[in-house]
Amino acid sequence: MHLDPQELKKFLVDSGLVSKRDVEAAMAESATSHKELSEVLISQGKIHEDDFRKVTSYLLGIPFVDLAKERVPKETLGLIPEPIARKHNIVAYKKTDSGLEVAMLDPLDLEAIDFVRKGLGIKILPRLTNVASIKQVLLQYQKSLKAEFGDLIREDAAKMVRTDDTPEAEKKLAEDVPVVRMVDTLISHAIIQKASDIHLEPFEQELVVRYRIDGLLHDAMILPKTVTQAIVARIKVLAGLRLDEKRLPQDGRFKLELAGQNVSFRVSLLPTYYGEKVVMRLLPDSVRGFTLESLGFHGDNLERIHKAARAATGMILVTGPTGSGKTTTLYTVLELLNTPDVNISTVEDPIEYQISRINQTQVKPDIGLTFANGLRSLVRQDPDIIMVGEIRDEETANLAVNASLTGHLVLSTLHTNSAAGAIPRLLDMKVEPFLLVSTINVVIAQRLVRRLVAKKPYKLSQTELTELSEYVDLPRLLDWLKKEKIVPATATWSTIDFFKPEPTSESIDGYADRIGIHEVLPMSNTIKELVIKSATADEIERQAKSEGMMTMLEDGLFKAVQGLTTIEEVLRVVTE
Repeated sequence: MHLDPQELKKFLVDSGLVSKRDVEAAMAESATSHKELSEVLISQGKIHEDDFRKVTSYLLGIPFVDLAKERVPKETLGLIPEPIARKHNIVAYKKTDSGLEVAMLDPLDLEAIDFVRKGLGIKILPRLTNVASIKQVLLQYQKSLKAEFGDLIREDAAKMVRTDDTPEAEKKLAEDVPVVRMVDTLISHAIIQKASDIHLEPFEQELVVRYRIDGLLHDAMILPKTVTQAIVARIKVLAGLRLDEKRLPQDGRFKLELAGQNVSFRVSLLPTYYGEKVVMRLLPDSVRGFTLESLGFHGDNLERIHKAARAATGMILVTGPTGSGKTTTLYTVLELLNTPDVNISTVEDPIEYQISRINQTQVKPDIGLTFANGLRSLVRQDPDIIMVGEIRDEETANLAVNASLTGHLVLSTLHTNSAAGAIPRLLDMKVEPFLLVSTINVVIAQRLVRRLVAKKPYKLSQTELTELSEYVDLPRLLDWLKKEKIVPATATWSTIDFFKPEPTSESIDGYADRIGIHEVLPMSNTIKELVIKSATADEIERQAKSEGMMTMLEDGLFKAVQGLTTIEEVLRVVTE
């Protein structure tokens, strides 16, 4: 969109959105770089893109609409085909007697408007919108397909012909159009649902497809048992696995580009009584866009991690069960540290995200490339920062500790239930206590809770507060809430709102996506003394709490007061 620079300058200065000096500086750069004034101002952070679009709306006399939270009727949305909507960033959202109202990023794109008008034969009323609105409405095209997926897959299943078990026959079956379309549809459906895992489970009479969404498994569809062989063969071909091996587990990977994003799939096959069970983990290729704040870190926890990351040596450990987001947290810390003046190397199993300028090595135990051997080689590669995907054994633990002692910052994960539990776990791996206190900077423990997207407030009764006080120190938690200005300084538990999920058409249970709850244990002098004495995890946790550590349960309830999740969700995850 081209606007007269002088007219734009006058309005921006008069409205107070941008200072006169900043506008004049941007105009000078615009003249030398041959970029639009708006582009320069937005890239410099002088004005937000959404604010600029509203300015444009005013100057052009075209109404601005925000559709980021709107649900467009399917019949209206379908008036403009999805490929046209995506290509021209134009979506239909309201049909009236006056014509069809369409939202656009560029309402001066007369070619797109004329194309839609000729195709529909009705008057087009352009409206200006923002990128978030366009993305939200384009996503609704995909969501409207979900109801059609079941019928499509069942039609394909009826066309499949059972084959013999030779690898040649199975490979031919895996390349048949109905099989390819069925697997692509199952995967597309999972991506649209934002699933983290796809489970294909064969039983006596059926193949059950389940998706793990926000940490919970949901039945997606039930298919005839006759399609199992074809679907498994197709997935094996994609993952480069052996078609003739049905007695032993197999692991593989493949990558697809769907809906404009690259997604990697980690495939695990396990023989069961009724056939091979398949689990596919969906891994976005990039972790970019995450920040520690967006992962749920705040207050003192955030400061402790930044302090530990600034250290030139030592260890940052992240603990929790499988699927609790440990790797995402480590990668986010690595992104903070990923600058041109450091060499970062990792040894992982598997490589879940790919990050530019980081040297990532995949563990391959079948050829002798274990975590221990990989780490032993990494320290000879002149690294500044090392990430070890997981400390699984005594050898890896001692190598990681020694690497941190010899001038490296080491990041890794452990499978323990709490931050304090990491210390006894490492002691069990025969790491000397005096080495632990010399190397560990901070231990992070975490879980993932479902995030509320639609909610209604309520207040806890005195009975409920009494029950909750059995799990957590409420006066201590209230102090934190006041310290971070989440509640007013005069607040009491009787005046504080909690929230319950509110089902909507977009979210059947009121939840979508997940956020982390954490506890961050710094290695203070008193805790070092306890470690030297081989204290238990409970003793270390009591001392850490007395020094101000917020436990995962407390952090979860902190977020429940913020309206990010619910008490029930926190208790489900922490006490399960």
